[in-house]
Amino acid sequence: MSEAVAGARPRRGRPRRLPRPRTALLWALPPTALLAVVFLYPLALVVRQSVHPDTGGTSLRPYADVLASGAFREALWTTVWLALASTAGCLLLGFVLALVIAFVPFPGARAVSRFVDVFLSFPSFLITLALVFVYGTAGMANGLWTDLTGAAEGPFRFLTTPWGVLLAEITYFTPFVMRPLLAAFSQLDTAQVEVAGSLGARAPMIVRRIILPEALPALAAGGSLVLVLCLNEFGIVLFTGAKDVTTLPMLVYGKAILESDYPGACVVAVVNVLISVGLYGLYRVVSRRAGA
Repeated sequence: MSEAVAGARPRRGRPRRLPRPRTALLWALPPTALLAVVFLYPLALVVRQSVHPDTGGTSLRPYADVLASGAFREALWTTVWLALASTAGCLLLGFVLALVIAFVPFPGARAVSRFVDVFLSFPSFLITLALVFVYGTAGMANGLWTDLTGAAEGPFRFLTTPWGVLLAEITYFTPFVMRPLLAAFSQLDTAQVEVAGSLGARAPMIVRRIILPEALPALAAGGSLVLVLCLNEFGIVLFTGAKDVTTLPMLVYGKAILESDYPGACVVAVVNVLISVGLYGLYRVVSRRAGA
């Protein structure tokens, strides 16, 4: 009896059973069906409409017409350079502001950091309208100028130009860079910064040698997000009133609403989606190789 007891294996808890394939499939069906109805089906309709010209039948003629047009090439170039310039401005401004909030002690730093989180929930047109109230043709800046100088018009008319769109996008999207940077700075070992400062290292060297390497993954994450969002931004361009600034989303709006060219609008929309998805895929590959 004792030998049997001694040779008995200790009882262990029952291993958790994995869900059966059929059960797992049943659980996956509702979210998959919801995704298909909400996202995939409308996208499929856009793709289908892009190969069905108004003349009837199925043809790639809408793609040939749109891609060969000067309006599409101009809109593509405007979209790309505005997105790149806005991303560069957001990276630079966001990095500087995050440095100040995280490493320069001043009253209200925590409140400013929390305001960044609240700012992310604001719609883009709200920030644009605020800029219109300040720098618009009838805005406060022009009103103050005419009151002081007696001039008939104020000098601030850049808001309806590409530079106004660029300013609005940098103003709105900079917090999208600051948020991951502030999270990265909160995990940084401040002892390294203190030791470097005690050894005589100046602030630019500390930023370049210690802070910037730790911030690179956060900069890549925030910058890639801003770049994708700027490529698809519609509200800022619309509410600034920049009539001469035509991006791909604005071209979709113009072809669909103003020209009633639905196949052409769907072609531009498909191209815009492909650029965004391709850019996101490239970012995932680069970040995986970099170990970010």
